[in-house]
Amino acid sequence: MKTSLTKIWMYIGSFSLRHIKAFPMELYDLLQECQPFYRMLKRHSLTAIVSKLELDPVLPLEKNRKILVWVGGQLVPREDAKVSVFDSIVQGGDGVWEGLRIYNGKIFKLDEHLDRLFDSAKAMAFVNIPTRDEVKHAIFSTLIVNGMLDCVHVRMTLTRGKKVTSGMSPSLNLYGCTLIILAEWKPPVYNNSSGIRLVTASTRRNSPNCLDSKIHHNNLINNILAKVEGNLAGADDAIMLDVDGFVSETNATNIFLVKKGVIFTPHPDFCLPGITRRTVIDLARERGYTVVERRISITEFYTADEVWTTGTMGEITPVVEIDGRSIGESVAGPISTKLQGYYAELAENEGVSIPVNDCL
Repeated sequence: MKTSLTKIWMYIGSFSLRHIKAFPMELYDLLQECQPFYRMLKRHSLTAIVSKLELDPVLPLEKNRKILVWVGGQLVPREDAKVSVFDSIVQGGDGVWEGLRIYNGKIFKLDEHLDRLFDSAKAMAFVNIPTRDEVKHAIFSTLIVNGMLDCVHVRMTLTRGKKVTSGMSPSLNLYGCTLIILAEWKPPVYNNSSGIRLVTASTRRNSPNCLDSKIHHNNLINNILAKVEGNLAGADDAIMLDVDGFVSETNATNIFLVKKGVIFTPHPDFCLPGITRRTVIDLARERGYTVVERRISITEFYTADEVWTTGTMGEITPVVEIDGRSIGESVAGPISTKLQGYYAELAENEGVSIPVNDCL
């Protein structure tokens, strides 16, 4: 046994090409069994300590360094939360996802998000999908184990699963879907008091002719390219136009404007029909505001009285500048401020309760 282990460490610990040789397959099973022990030794080695001090970035919230993540049916520590290199999410971004927010021990709009997750999976022709109850169990388990009951964001991902060999075809996916539940302590990601600055990206939003945005998929290159433009311009996010030059959404959120007391938002043809977007439309109409969905040019956003964005991760965020033009008085407007209050009240009082007491 000692000789075999020594051989294994020689193979997996070599970095110089001069010392690399063909691995003896008779040791493969032993290598698999030794991996947890090897990772433990690596974490406690001097090299790992030096590397940690030099390379580990500061997290936005340090308490997220020690969290448990649901991956493929089990809860594992953050650093062990990985999927196979054969998983479709790695091979081609082949997955669907949802974001959830936790307020006061409840999951806001859980059923609406699950509806969209399963609709997206169906549109992508996934098979061997976990049941709704299985997904809920994974979400509840992750939140309860981490003690996360408020001010939490959950990134829920369902991939097509692992392939038997690398390749594009879904016929290679014979293991069933992979479910990932990543819960983090995370307040709204934008400045919802002072507002944000936007620029218009040259990257156009996908057309339904190419890739329908109503599928909430993980292949986000289209959005990421626009976000890169926003980052390089020093803006908080980037507005994306459709192929005809009308405003679609930002790289991460839906967008609204107010002109003379009327609220406008683009049709959800080239953008995701967001759940927060729908919630805000309903809140506004219930309180007597007129909400119009139509094609809107970027010029109309430049000259708006108010602009805001909506999304699960950021909630309702005022926009104070677009492409160097001040919006309104360059502060959060009266309608967006009121809607923030209505939304906060709804989120505080509605939602699916996390069954903590059932675990006591």
